[in-house]
Amino acid sequence: MEEQTSTQKKSSLGNKLNIFNIFRYREIKEDDIDDIIEELRMELLESDVSLDVTDKILEDLKSSLIGKKISRSDDLDELVKKSLKSSITEILEKNKFERNLIDEIKKSSKPYVIMFFGVNGVGKTTTIAKVAQALKKAGFKVIVSASDTFRAAAQEQLAIHCQKLEIPLVKGKYGGDPASVAFDAIQAAKSRGIDVVLIDTAGRMHIDKDLAEELKRIVRISKPNLKLLVIDALAGNDAIEQAKYFENTVDYDGVILTKVDADAKGGVVLSLAYELKKPVIFLGTGQNYDDLIPFSVDWFIERIFS
Repeated sequence: MEEQTSTQKKSSLGNKLNIFNIFRYREIKEDDIDDIIEELRMELLESDVSLDVTDKILEDLKSSLIGKKISRSDDLDELVKKSLKSSITEILEKNKFERNLIDEIKKSSKPYVIMFFGVNGVGKTTTIAKVAQALKKAGFKVIVSASDTFRAAAQEQLAIHCQKLEIPLVKGKYGGDPASVAFDAIQAAKSRGIDVVLIDTAGRMHIDKDLAEELKRIVRISKPNLKLLVIDALAGNDAIEQAKYFENTVDYDGVILTKVDADAKGGVVLSLAYELKKPVIFLGTGQNYDDLIPFSVDWFIERIFS
C-alpha cells in the first residue's frame, strides 16, 4: 500500500510539472516564423546568395524549427537567426580548404605549379601578382607563365606586375600556343631552381568551346598541383554560372574571391560551398599587392549579417 501511495504521489507530481511546462514552454508553429523566414530570404538574396541555395537552406531551417519546444521567454527572431548562422557555419566549415599551401609547397617536388582560371574582368592578373607577392614573402622563388596569348595586352599587364615584384616572366607570341608557354615556364623553373610556377590563362567565355579545349590542354601538359578559379564578388548569380562552367570544363580546387572591398556581401561564397562543395581560399580586398587575405568563416558570417 505504501509503495502504491508513493507511486501515486510521483505521478501526481509529474502531472503538476507537465501543467507548469505549458506555461513555461511553447511549440514553434509555421505561422510563428513565416515572416522571419521571408525577412531572412531577402537578406540572403540581397547578399548575392543564389535563389536555389537560399530556398533550400531556409526550407531546411524551417523544417528543423517547426514543432520545436522553446522557452516562452525566448526571442523567436534571435533564435531563428542564430539557427541560420549555425547552419551556414556548418556548411562552410564542412567545405573549407584544409590544405596548408606553404607546407605543401615546401614538401612537394619542384616546381609546384599553380594554375589560374577566370573570365575577363574578374581581376585575375592582379590576383596572380598578389599570390606571387605572398609566396615571395614566404621565402619562395616564383616564376610566372603568361599563357593568355588570346587577350590583347594580357602579357604586358603581367610584365608590369612582374617587373615591380622583381620576378621572372615567360611570354609567348600572341595567338601562339599557351600550353607551350606553360611548358617553357616549368622547364625554366626546373633549370633555375625556382620553387613555384604561376600560370595565367585566357578569360573563358561560357560558349567558347575552342578556348575550353585549349584550357584542358594546358592542364594536361602542365599537370598543376593546384587549380584556382578567380571570381568577382560583384558578379552575383553569374559567378555561380562561371563556377559551374569551369567545374565541368577543368575542375578546380578552390576559389579566390576578388573585389570584396567594393561593398560586396560575398554571398557567392555560400552558394559555392552549398552547390559545388568548393571552398573560397583567399579574398582580394584592394588593388595593392598585399591586399590578399585568407578566407575566414567568421568574416563571412559577420559580413552577411551586418
